[in-house]
Amino acid sequence: MTAGSHGAPGVTAYSYRHRVTFAETNVVGNVYFSHYLEWQGQCRESFLFEHAPKVSQDILTGTLVLVTVSCAMDYFEECYAGDEVVIEMSPGGIVSSRARMCFRYRSAAVDIARGEQTVACMSRGPDGLVPVPVPGELVAAMRRFE
Repeated sequence: MTAGSHGAPGVTAYSYRHRVTFAETNVVGNVYFSHYLEWQGQCRESFLFEHAPKVSQDILTGTLVLVTVSCAMDYFEECYAGDEVVIEMSPGGIVSSRARMCFRYRSAAVDIARGEQTVACMSRGPDGLVPVPVPGELVAAMRRFE
């Protein structure tokens, strides 16, 4: 698994590469549907570590919590063990405490799936989790890929 794009001019998506393993396939031999959602999370986390390290640190220390409030997938083609999948993540919008990300899955230059997720930024308060604005570092990082 490797990550790619670094927000250079003209780059419109963060790119994350994943090699499909046998463990990610089902008895038929194709990738089990839930792994695409796992790959969304891996792509998102790789993006955070590379482009929003303070946000990553805040998550690690518990200062910030990213709660997935919605996610969706559309599947177009099958994928198998050994396939290299490129997951391209682009911003879908930021509103108050929520950030939406859009994902495009490609293998051998073929669109195999697309997905999206929305996360809510939260902080731990005395009464539980409370919404907080999307951190400025994350806003700036996402804007580099618009």
